[in-house]
Amino acid sequence: MDIENSIELRPRFQMDVPKSVATILENAATIKDEVKEDYRIKVSDHHIFLFITLAKRKYYSPHLHIELTAIDDNTTHVKGLFGPDQTVWTFFMFLHFFVGGVFLIFMMMAYSHWSLHQSVVVDCTVMFFMAILWMLLYFQARINRKKCAPQMYKLEALMHRLLK
Repeated sequence: MDIENSIELRPRFQMDVPKSVATILENAATIKDEVKEDYRIKVSDHHIFLFITLAKRKYYSPHLHIELTAIDDNTTHVKGLFGPDQTVWTFFMFLHFFVGGVFLIFMMMAYSHWSLHQSVVVDCTVMFFMAILWMLLYFQARINRKKCAPQMYKLEALMHRLLK
């Protein structure tokens, strides 16, 4: 998977594996103890979550969510989603909604001031800075994703080990 060249901030993938869901879940339980110093594996129903351990985790460290769907007895459809820590992602989305909300409020104020033939300089300035801030948030997320790419590849290798 080419993580660095995708535009999305949370890369996704899908594949079909010639194994049953039960076999993959058993494999995850077996490997869980082997890799507990580097990775944390959490299994919930037909979902597997792969995390970097706290000792090796940075604020930008990814996790991998794998969803298993049985196609037939010997084939499983695997969906994967890389993402940052949930608290980091929640804060990131909060900042996006805040910036978008401020932008919309000042856009409405600019329209009101414009329709009343008043100055819209302050409103447009704030809107401009909110657009710049939104772009900075996006580029910061891209920088963080680039920093965590080696860990993403390690999680991907662990996932392939689970699926063998």
